[in-house]
Amino acid sequence: MSPSIPGQPHRYRPEEVEALRAKYRLERDRRIRPEGTGQYRRAAGEFGHFATDPYTERAERAPATDVVEAVVIGGGFGGLLAGARLRQAGLRTIRTIDEAGDFGGTWYWNRYPGVHCDVESTVYMPLLEEVGYVPKWRYAPGEEIRQHAVAIAKQFDLYADALFHTRVTELRWDDDAAEWQVTTDRGDAFRTRYVVISSGTLSQPKLPGIPGIETFRGHTFHTSRWDYGYTGEDLGRLADKKVGVVGTGASGIQVIPEVGGAAQHLYVFQRTPSTVDVRDNRPIDPAWAETLKPGWQRERMENFLTIVTGDHADEDLIDDGWTSTARLQRNMLTGTLDPTISAEEREYLDDLADFRKMDEIRARVDQVVEDPATAELLKPWYRYMCKRPGFSDVYLPTFNRPNVTLVDTADTGGITRMTETGVVVGEQEYEVDCVIFATGFEVGVSGVISGTLPVYGRGGTTLLDHWGSGPRTLHGVYSHGFPNLFHLGSLQNAASVNFVHVLQEQATHIGAVVAEARRRDARRIEPTAEAEQRWVDTIRETAPENYTFRAECTPGYYNGEGKPRPVNQSFGPGPTVFHDLLRRWRAEGGPDEVLANG
Repeated sequence: MSPSIPGQPHRYRPEEVEALRAKYRLERDRRIRPEGTGQYRRAAGEFGHFATDPYTERAERAPATDVVEAVVIGGGFGGLLAGARLRQAGLRTIRTIDEAGDFGGTWYWNRYPGVHCDVESTVYMPLLEEVGYVPKWRYAPGEEIRQHAVAIAKQFDLYADALFHTRVTELRWDDDAAEWQVTTDRGDAFRTRYVVISSGTLSQPKLPGIPGIETFRGHTFHTSRWDYGYTGEDLGRLADKKVGVVGTGASGIQVIPEVGGAAQHLYVFQRTPSTVDVRDNRPIDPAWAETLKPGWQRERMENFLTIVTGDHADEDLIDDGWTSTARLQRNMLTGTLDPTISAEEREYLDDLADFRKMDEIRARVDQVVEDPATAELLKPWYRYMCKRPGFSDVYLPTFNRPNVTLVDTADTGGITRMTETGVVVGEQEYEVDCVIFATGFEVGVSGVISGTLPVYGRGGTTLLDHWGSGPRTLHGVYSHGFPNLFHLGSLQNAASVNFVHVLQEQATHIGAVVAEARRRDARRIEPTAEAEQRWVDTIRETAPENYTFRAECTPGYYNGEGKPRPVNQSFGPGPTVFHDLLRRWRAEGGPDEVLANG
């Protein structure tokens, strides 16, 4: 690259732009594997121990055979928000069901050392004002977030009817009684008027399909099932251990510095380096917290959402790595375009902003990492939103430690195999006592989508059959033929880097519709076929056109490991427009098309 003028942004010549694009394509092609997502395996069967609960002992109980007003499947923030809004709508018996041993969802499972949220806690942790809490850190540690989830459950009395370590095995609609029959893997068989599915997609750990993984005789576990019995609470038991960490995504960025500071030796097995920008975490000033006025959290949440989705705000209340890169997020999160410039100019300006940011991130690697060869391996060569951006002030310095070795696996298609005593990359074996898999969760695979939770609606029609040619919903919330069944999640609504905000708006919407149904004494909440079709058409017409962007990205979970789905199911104008649409729909007679007394 040619040097830029001091104080001025670098001006890329056409040949530099093409060279960068070629470099990105080369690095992508080095990492693409023909099996796509098939390169991973489920934590089930002989690998089921990777998904067991190490935190809470399973308690025996009698099967539930009663009747409750609502069932919420999932005890993460989506389920907690749904439970809170249903309680505020006047429901007395709300049963939360979760496979974990307590509330918390992802934050129940993720208790590995160093875990924090990557969105500022004042906008990420929901219902702070309702619970009466101000986070202690700008980016809260996992335990603080988990305890907040517990506080929400207590505040809204959600423990009373909860069933933990329980998986729902079937939902079947009884049209005569206008109720759902719910069965579980623990013999429960009960009825409910309403069902909210918020089982999420970040609870089931995934493992790389490494040949010989089952032959390794050392210790193994997944970051989402951290084995403190092996490592010690302070990781002191790793002092005489050679440890391998597989994965350098969001979990790896946080856990690798902790393990690197404790283990005798750490081998970091990397397929694709993450972007690692400045984190600048710090305690929240109690004096500032005392100045907050009612409505402060909603103001901050709305401000953050407005900015990261590319809309104008007079002031940036959050001012962090997310809000400063809003333009770079447009390709993945919203289809909003500037109509005052041509498509060619827009593409050029988007590329320019992206190249500058990625050059800045790569330059930071050179500034921090002392060994030039290691620094080169840690540089990310792809567009900014090809992978979820990472932030850390301790990750890159970890590779300056003499006991930490970076092992790049790009040229070997990942780890070659595992033996009884180590991990093999190419022809080189690295002997280790323990392997920690920081390989994330199954993404986009809920029980409804995978078929492990069969749902039978009116006339015995299954939800998967109804969605045979693609999801069919109104506002991503409910489907025709499946009364009183609600969905929280990413299908057919708007996306945001702060997904908890999206879940909160969905839960608020469901609570408002249920409250209106109760006011009208309506037994069924179900969109008409016409309303459902209008929304399906709306999604098709507005979904962001980002297939090419995703296809050109380095493989990862954002693009199906290099094989992105050609059909996007997001509402293109973005979450601020979508949330306003829901509010107007509720205020302008929308409930008339989903409420029925019969």
